[in-house]
Amino acid sequence: MKSFHGKVAAITGAASGMGRTLALQLAGEGCSLSLSDVDTKGLTETVKLAQNAAEKAGQSIKVTSQKLDVSNREAMYAWADKTVEDHGKVNLIFNNAGVAYATPIEHIDYDRFDWIMGINFWGVVYGTKAFLPHLKASGEGHIINTSSLFGLCAQPTQACYNSTKFAVRGFTESLRQELDMMNCGVSATSVHPGGIKTAIARKSVASPEIEEFTGADAEAGKEFFEKFFITSAEKAADIILKAVKKDKRRVLVGPDAVAMDAMVRTLPESYQAIVVGQMKKMRDKQLARKKRNAVKAA
Repeated sequence: MKSFHGKVAAITGAASGMGRTLALQLAGEGCSLSLSDVDTKGLTETVKLAQNAAEKAGQSIKVTSQKLDVSNREAMYAWADKTVEDHGKVNLIFNNAGVAYATPIEHIDYDRFDWIMGINFWGVVYGTKAFLPHLKASGEGHIINTSSLFGLCAQPTQACYNSTKFAVRGFTESLRQELDMMNCGVSATSVHPGGIKTAIARKSVASPEIEEFTGADAEAGKEFFEKFFITSAEKAADIILKAVKKDKRRVLVGPDAVAMDAMVRTLPESYQAIVVGQMKKMRDKQLARKKRNAVKAA
């Protein structure tokens, strides 16, 4: 797919972050949009921004939106059908919606695990299967599934998130191979963003026991990890869309993703010890800072 002009793209998680910036860039290239999210207020804003982006670029497109819980299989299939009903076809599905849940494995809440798996993994599966027949019917389609840097490497307290993102990676790589064998005009790309400047950290869920591993409470931990979000959502969207045009099997988004991928491939076992060492250092600094503050307060 060398051009998005005249195409129709469906995007989950379109109310903010990468979903929104993907929508705006596609709109500017003359791609009509079917947008979804659970955040209706943010979704309405994205629709307006996309229409403005298209108008500014001199493009004529159609933009529709739908409140959608991607973990609801029936709702996902209904949205896929509605997209084709509204637009006449669909060429791209960006399974982009995602959430985060941080906790030591010992303290995993099973309901929370089901929640993150439902959105991050099953949402991708449902989106892929619901849209695939429509993409094949279009004659030119592409499935873009968002994994993560944490779909390439594991991290302490991120077992639930790691599980969903490793699963997305494996699912999408298998999907791409099957599509290559089918030669049906549809392709797939696995996306691995590093730290992107979005609200995912602030919206993440963390158990109280997270302090045991990080030395900081949940809110302080979110602020700390946001310091490592170094790639803008606009830059991320640009990298992803260029990768789709080049029919890349996977795309690393951000220098941190590139660096970590290289380290994991070079040091497939010892990278874990390096991560543990760094986490311990950060935890010790946090605990030392707390101790100093406690002494001053006394």
